[in-house]
Amino acid sequence: MIKRFSFLLSMLFFFAIPSLIAQPAEQLVKILVAPDHTSWQYQPGEKVKFGVSVYQSGNLLKDVAIRYEIGPEKLKPVLIDSVFLKTGQIVLDAGTMKTAGFLRCVVTVMVNGKTYRGLATAGFAPLTIQPTVESPADFVSFWNKAKEELAGIPMDAKMVLLPDRSSEKVNVYHLSLKNIGNSRVYGILCVPKAPGKYPALLRVPGAGIRPYRGDIATAEKGIITLEIGIHGIPVNLDDEVYSNLSSGALNGYPSLGMDDKNRFYYKRVYLGCVRANDFLTSLPQYNGKRLGVCGGSQGGALSVITAALDERVNYLAAFYPALSDVTGYLKGRAGGWPHYFDDNNKTYNTTREKMTTIAYYDVVNFARNLKAEGYYAWGFNDEVCPPTSMYAAYNVIQAPKELELFLETGHWTFPEERDSFTNWITGKLLK
Repeated sequence: MIKRFSFLLSMLFFFAIPSLIAQPAEQLVKILVAPDHTSWQYQPGEKVKFGVSVYQSGNLLKDVAIRYEIGPEKLKPVLIDSVFLKTGQIVLDAGTMKTAGFLRCVVTVMVNGKTYRGLATAGFAPLTIQPTVESPADFVSFWNKAKEELAGIPMDAKMVLLPDRSSEKVNVYHLSLKNIGNSRVYGILCVPKAPGKYPALLRVPGAGIRPYRGDIATAEKGIITLEIGIHGIPVNLDDEVYSNLSSGALNGYPSLGMDDKNRFYYKRVYLGCVRANDFLTSLPQYNGKRLGVCGGSQGGALSVITAALDERVNYLAAFYPALSDVTGYLKGRAGGWPHYFDDNNKTYNTTREKMTTIAYYDVVNFARNLKAEGYYAWGFNDEVCPPTSMYAAYNVIQAPKELELFLETGHWTFPEERDSFTNWITGKLLK
């Protein structure tokens, strides 16, 4: 089993519309790395150069030694070297890639005993990247059968008003619904108080185990919102509960049950998202016209998956979707989070049973069946969800789609990026 998920790591993947992963804090020493094409994109065989500049207090840091590594993202570097920078700047010849993919340059420098790091990633024909994961012949029938099982289970909705969280315009509830396997899905529901009919938005979470506050701000704009957890536990408990689960029973949850496609952890999760939509579309306040789903990282994956499983979804918005083309490592390139088959994990996970299971859960195979209009956003420097894996999913989508690149971002977002994301999904729902 993969055992990487401490409570601290879970917070790294936190996702919410008003409070996404923010831009990293400024550091005393900054290493700026950039490819020599402003688009950061090249054709296979075209050579790339990376410009490197080291700054301290806004000025170039002269007479400093850097160490650099160049190679395909998430794989062993093909070039490792050090060089002394007299002026604080240098241009590195990085060579090329012969096939579509991403070439990354990572630079480190030590100043006063502290190591600083910078990176940039050049994309080679990313819109031609094709998936490595195969689609099972019974993929659609497997999920249709699963949805039939879910449909036979009463929702048994339980709503508890949370007066201390409610606002002048919005009622906030703690909600739970029945899911498969005698489990429940929990979330925070926000409903506009004013009489009327409203669109609805399902917010699905990034990786980790945590409480949720709900999306009151979006509800105040006139959109019913439901922010769910995925672990079958209430989402309004003390932080200690989630910390204990992170380091205990749910440690490494993305791999639990991976030997059996019917017992894999994410089966209940994916169907729980559909169940959340069952509830949203049953509300008397729902306008019956516009249903959206959004999230980032694991939540980006769940956004694509939910929209593919549930034709009631009209719009999806996804930041850097995880769980995409996870078998990439088995074909000599980066695979998606949670990196089931990288060098650290492939010894445990390359069994026939696990390889069979994962094909039913990979974002790529859901993306092939998407019909909902989608907005997607990511950067080339993402070291959690490699762009190779995300493009593998994006490139098979036949539904209307829009990709906005924020090139230098990693697994975090600029305020402008968050605004663009929010404006897109709310604009679609309120049009």
